[in-house]
Amino acid sequence: MSLALDLTGKVALVTGGSRGIGAACVRLLTQAGASVLFSYQKSADAAERLAISCGPDRTVAVQSDLIGEGAEQMLVEEAVSRFGHLDILVVNHGVWPAHDAPVDLLGEDQWRSTMSINLDSAFLLVKAAAGYMKRTRRGGHIVMVSSTAGQRGEAFHTDYAATKGAIISMVKGLSTELAPHRIYINCVAPGWVATEMSAPVMADPATEKRIHASIPLGRIARPEEVAGPVVFLCTPLAGFITGEVLNINGGAVLVG
Repeated sequence: MSLALDLTGKVALVTGGSRGIGAACVRLLTQAGASVLFSYQKSADAAERLAISCGPDRTVAVQSDLIGEGAEQMLVEEAVSRFGHLDILVVNHGVWPAHDAPVDLLGEDQWRSTMSINLDSAFLLVKAAAGYMKRTRRGGHIVMVSSTAGQRGEAFHTDYAATKGAIISMVKGLSTELAPHRIYINCVAPGWVATEMSAPVMADPATEKRIHASIPLGRIARPEEVAGPVVFLCTPLAGFITGEVLNINGGAVLVG
């Protein structure tokens, strides 16, 4: 078994790939030798710059809001069309409504929107990718991005925590279902990460200090520190790991 994180010849699909954790995954996957198709919703300029910087011959950006019939299946088909096959799916996209919402004031529209984006589309992506991997008998790797909130909850963010907890359960259930087909499925569970999503919260010095104090390592993660474990889970070095939750939160889940 090679000890290198070598994904030469592999093809990956990454959702929400233009910024933050997704962009870091795209960079590291291409550095490891994979060809990557990634989706983005609004950040067309950032997506184009990323594709160019990673090598336009093996990096393709596709606009998709992952809402609408068949959007997830079309992404899988597009990756196969562009690069010939599909070996890796990284389900990274998602929303975290930043405002606090007590459960009795949490609107049904917000609940349904968070469920649709974070959970429904994630399920449909896994369904499409796993179906392809089973039909072609190629095997493959699926990595889903959950959250610390999916394990211990998050007050005033019931909708977000519920979706991330469901992803963990999905991974555990599918691991035994898909293992006979040589399809590995795992998830990573980040805590606070330095992304555009968290930037408004971290802009308040008092809040930033409180968050850092809640993390044993005393800081929040960089996107690359989440992307690295994602890539590891797609290599032969993780060849006996499936159905696992890999915590990437500086120890915060142990003291929360």
